[in-house]
Amino acid sequence: MRSNLLGVALIALIIPFAAQAQLSNDVSGDAVRIGVLTDMAGVTADVTGKGSLVAAEMAVREIGGTVLGKPVQVISADHQHKPDIGTGIARQWFDVEGVDAIVDVPNSGVALAIQGLAREKKRIVLYSGAGTTALTNEQCSPFGVHWTYDTYAVSHGTASAVVKAGGTSWFFLAADYAFGQQLQKDASNVIVAAGGKVLGGVRHPLNTPDFSSFLLTAQSSGAKVIGVANAGNDTINAMKQANEYGIVKGGQSLAAMILFLQDIHTLGLEAAQGTYLTTASYWDMNEATRAWSKEFMSKTGMPPSMLHAGVYGAVRHYLKAVTKAGTDDAEKVAAAMREVPIDDVFSQDAKLREDGRVTRTMYLARVKKPSESKYPWDYLEIVRPIPPEETVWPLAESKCPLVKGTSR
Repeated sequence: MRSNLLGVALIALIIPFAAQAQLSNDVSGDAVRIGVLTDMAGVTADVTGKGSLVAAEMAVREIGGTVLGKPVQVISADHQHKPDIGTGIARQWFDVEGVDAIVDVPNSGVALAIQGLAREKKRIVLYSGAGTTALTNEQCSPFGVHWTYDTYAVSHGTASAVVKAGGTSWFFLAADYAFGQQLQKDASNVIVAAGGKVLGGVRHPLNTPDFSSFLLTAQSSGAKVIGVANAGNDTINAMKQANEYGIVKGGQSLAAMILFLQDIHTLGLEAAQGTYLTTASYWDMNEATRAWSKEFMSKTGMPPSMLHAGVYGAVRHYLKAVTKAGTDDAEKVAAAMREVPIDDVFSQDAKLREDGRVTRTMYLARVKKPSESKYPWDYLEIVRPIPPEETVWPLAESKCPLVKGTSR
C-alpha cells in the first residue's frame, strides 16, 4: 500500500514537471525563424543588405544555432523600398513560412506598413534600419522594437553640435518620404531650441541622380549650413555634387543628419573631413568591437555600419528572450525582451522601454582629416558619448498608447 502511495506521489510530481517541460519548449513549427527584410540593391544596400544578413547569422551562431532545442533559421528578402512589396513579403513569411520575427527594415514607409501588419498578426519586428519616431509614438506596437536609432537621436546629437559651433542658420535638403521629412522636422526643432534659424528646405525624390537644382536653391538661401536629411547613396551623391558646385569652398557648410561609415568610405576623407555625425556604434571603439568586426569584415569586406551592429544585437537579444520565455509566442517573448538585460558588444547602457524604443548611449563623432587616419577604415574620432536622456523622445511627451498615462 505504501509503495503504491509513493508511486502515486511520484507521478503527481512528474506530471507537472512534464507539463512545464512541454511549455518551456513551445516552439511553433519546430524551428525559430527570423526574416531579414532589407535593401539588397538600393540606396541603403551598403549599410544594410548583405551585411544585415551576415550580422543576423553571426548572432545565431554565437548562441549555438539553436534555442529551446530547436534550430534557428534565417532567411532574407529585398523590399525594394516599396511598402506594398515589403508587406507582401512579410505576409507571406507570417502566414505561409512561419517566420517568428522580422529584423532590419530600412525605409520608414516600409517599416510603418510592416508595423501595422505585425500588430495584427502578433509577430515581433526588430527595426534597425528604419528611423521614424512614429514607430514608438503614434504607431507603436507591443511587438515592435526600435533597436538602433531614430531621427530624434541623430538630429539631437548632430544639429545641436553644429549650432554650438556657430552654424546658426540652416536650409534643408531632405528626402521626400517619411524618414527625410521626420529628420528635417526633428533637426529643425533642435536648431530653433538652440537659438538658430531654419530658412527653408527642399525635398528630393528617393534615389535621384541629379541634385543640381536642389543644391542651387540651398546655395541661394544664404544659410550658413545646408542640412542633408537623407541616407545612403542619396547622401553620398548630394555631398559629392555639393563639392563639385563649390558650395563648401563658397563658405557654406554641410551637415549630414545621418552619415554611415560606408558613406564616408565612398566619399573619401578629403570630401567628408570635419563632418559631424551621431552614431549608435563604431567598429573601432575597443577590443571587443574590433574582434567582432574582424569576423564581420572577413565575410563582407568592410566593418559593420551601426545598422549592421544593430541587427546583430537585436537578433541576439530576441533569441535570449525566446529562451527566457520558453516559447516563441510573441506576447511572451515581447515581455521577456523587456526583462532580459541587453549585453552585446555594441550596446552601452541599453534598455527596452514600454514604447518599444531601446535607449542607449550614442556617440557624437567627427570625420577625420586624411592625415589623421592611420589604417584602413580609421575614419572617425569619437568626440563624446551622448547619454540616453539626450537622444530619446521623453516618455512624458509620448504619444504611444502603451505608455502609462497616454491616450490617442
